[in-house]
Amino acid sequence: MASLAPYKADFLRAAISGQILKFGSFELKSKRISPYFFNAGDFYRADLLEAIATAYAKCIAEADASGALDFDIVFGPAYKGIPLATAATIKLGQLDSATYGTKCYSFDRKEAKDHGEGGNIVGAPLKGKRVLIVDDVITAGTAKREAIAKIEKEGGVVAGIVVALDRMEKLPSPNGDDSKPMPSAIGELRKEYGLPIFAILTLDDIIAGMKEFASEEDIRRTEEYRAKYKATD
Repeated sequence: MASLAPYKADFLRAAISGQILKFGSFELKSKRISPYFFNAGDFYRADLLEAIATAYAKCIAEADASGALDFDIVFGPAYKGIPLATAATIKLGQLDSATYGTKCYSFDRKEAKDHGEGGNIVGAPLKGKRVLIVDDVITAGTAKREAIAKIEKEGGVVAGIVVALDRMEKLPSPNGDDSKPMPSAIGELRKEYGLPIFAILTLDDIIAGMKEFASEEDIRRTEEYRAKYKATD
C-alpha cells in the first residue's frame, strides 16, 4: 500500500482485518451486485473504533491544514454518524490539542424531544457555527440533504462533509439504463451545495491496496465493477 498515505493504509488494513470491508457478491439498495461491501457500523470493537477515529481525525486535519476546510463543530447524523462524530472529535483533540482541543460535537434526534431540554439537537448549539458533517458513506445523498436542512434550520452553516468511503459510483439512471453516463451522489451534493466533500478512502484507494491482500479474482471483479459503474465526476 505504498501508494497510499500512511493513515489511509492503516485504515484499510483495519477494515480488512476487522472484516468491515468484505469481498464476494453483495446486493445493494440499487439492486446492483457489488463485489465488495463496506459497513462502518461494524467498527464497534475498541481497537477498530480507535482506527476509524484516527482516520477521520487525520483526514479532517489534512483538509484543514490545506485550507480546504474550516469548522467549529463536528456533526454526526443519527444514527451511524453519532459514534463517528464523537470519536473523531476526541481523536482530533488528542492529535493536536492546541488546534482542536476546544472543538465540539453535536448530533440530531430522529424525533424532537418534547420534555427536558427538548429540541432536535444534542450537544453543542449550532447557531452561528461552521458545522462539519461526518458520516460513513453517501449513497443517494438523501440523508445528507436532511442533515444539511436540520443544521441550517438551527442557524448553523455547513462547512463540509467527511465520509469513510467514496465508492466513486454513478447514481442509477432514471430510466434504469445503467449503461448511461451518470454523476455520483457525492458529485451531485458538491454541485448542489458548493460544499467540500472529503473521503478517507476511495474505490481507487481500495483497488490500489488490494494487490497486497486480495485474490486475483477479487481484484479483477472489483476493477470490472469500477469500469462499469464509475461516475462521470
